[in-house]
Amino acid sequence: MRGAPDPQKLYQQVARSIAASIAEGRYAPGDRLPSERGLADSFGVSRPTIRDAMIALEFQGLVEARQGSGVYVTAPGAVEKDPSEAEVSALELTEARRLFEGEACALAAAAIEDEQIAALERMVRDLTRHAGGEEGERVEHDFHLAVAHATRNAAIVAAVEEIWILRRQFADCAKALRRVRFAAPDAFADDHRRIVDALRARDPKDARRAIHDHLNRTVEVLLSMAERDALERTRREMADRRDELLRRTAI
Repeated sequence: MRGAPDPQKLYQQVARSIAASIAEGRYAPGDRLPSERGLADSFGVSRPTIRDAMIALEFQGLVEARQGSGVYVTAPGAVEKDPSEAEVSALELTEARRLFEGEACALAAAAIEDEQIAALERMVRDLTRHAGGEEGERVEHDFHLAVAHATRNAAIVAAVEEIWILRRQFADCAKALRRVRFAAPDAFADDHRRIVDALRARDPKDARRAIHDHLNRTVEVLLSMAERDALERTRREMADRRDELLRRTAI
């Protein structure tokens, strides 16, 4: 039988997630963080866990607590990483999402309630308006976490949330996936609309297929971007070598 979650690890996860949001600019220096109660509700943890996370962030110099006012961001610092943690690439993260979220979506199709479908439909409308902007990233996170909640399985919710924490934690990964969303915002919104259609039909196979198609498209765009970036680097290197050769032959 598994024991209770390690509370130290839990507050560290919360601290890393908030630090990632600060590093990404969601909270700028001088911004007040949400209340302790609000953060506890958002992360699904106790208020003492949030207090411990704030202490960790204050120790890193990222926030400061002001008596009677709240906790404020003091520096746009980088996310503190455990040296033992390996960098997670956008392709690796998408592969993990395909594995976990595909099955979560299939299970959700069999358990989802009408009000949850209505909430997802509202999120799709928001994605249609904001898919290519910063707001789209928040809505995308909320959408997929809502699908996880529809499974009525707390372990699945925790696993999906941890994947999204990893996405925010590694800057290169987050940047690459942000470029994917900006590259084809209409297709991005359409993918999520199809996921909702499958969930509304209570069709587990189609729900799994819909999210797999969405993530397969993400992989294709990531590979295309990597190829273009590699070609551009090669062009720049060749141009630099040509310029250097011309300078040398002009002596």
